[in-house]
Amino acid sequence: MTALIVGCGDLGTEVGLRLHAAGEWVIGWRRNPPAGPQPGIDFAAVDIVAGCEWPGADLLVIAAAPGRDDGYEDTYLTGLQHVLQSMDAAGAAPRRALLVSSTAVYGSTSGDVDETTPIAAPERRAAVLLEAERRFLDFFAGSETDAVVLRLGGIYGPGRTRLIDQVREGRAVIPHTPAVTNRIHRDDAAAAVLHLLTRPERPEQLYLGVDDAPAELGDVLRFIADRLGMPEPPAGEVERTRGGARRCSNALLRASGFRFAFPDHRAGYAHLLKDPRPRHP
Repeated sequence: MTALIVGCGDLGTEVGLRLHAAGEWVIGWRRNPPAGPQPGIDFAAVDIVAGCEWPGADLLVIAAAPGRDDGYEDTYLTGLQHVLQSMDAAGAAPRRALLVSSTAVYGSTSGDVDETTPIAAPERRAAVLLEAERRFLDFFAGSETDAVVLRLGGIYGPGRTRLIDQVREGRAVIPHTPAVTNRIHRDDAAAAVLHLLTRPERPEQLYLGVDDAPAELGDVLRFIADRLGMPEPPAGEVERTRGGARRCSNALLRASGFRFAFPDHRAGYAHLLKDPRPRHP
């Protein structure tokens, strides 16, 4: 089969390499493909915000993310609309399609959160993501395409070492006010995408992609400091621009048969510190 990955950055590339290893032909769209041949993925320079032409694919992953100078609406709405319109114009659709979204849709929601949790008054970023999800699912409604949205938590992993760097450089601060974080290792995020794309059973329309254990930010920082042989970071006031005191559940994803390589931050950060791989180009 042919798989198209729209927004083939670090996460998309990891998904593409896993699909290639499973025997699929993979096309990767991104504005600026990596230089030189990239075994496993046929990259193409495509800016979906400007427009695109559907190449034909059995599997579709949309994992586009805005660049520094891009608005959320441009990437998540205009770009998505161009992909869907190109499919419509070609009169062809994939067998299964997956949109990578974010648990940021819950904004400042507190408490336990799962796929059924209502979002009464979405904030700006959340509203854009929710609209993108709606357009994506509405486009495939009633068709033979299995469409699924995967809301990922905060991704960490190869090349995503912000907290490790903060601890190493003495900039980490443990918040006075408890701050719950919901994370997923990059490799588990890619594995979850592959799982939902290829499992024989028809997937649900929405899943949360987070690991087994929402964790206090302070606990994550303490663990990293301990592994680095450094003192515990000091406590202080920390301004958080994202997230609430929410604990996201991965029960539905696990019920589908998915199993995590890194079920919590301890397993993930221990591996990352032991094997500090770079991000994909």
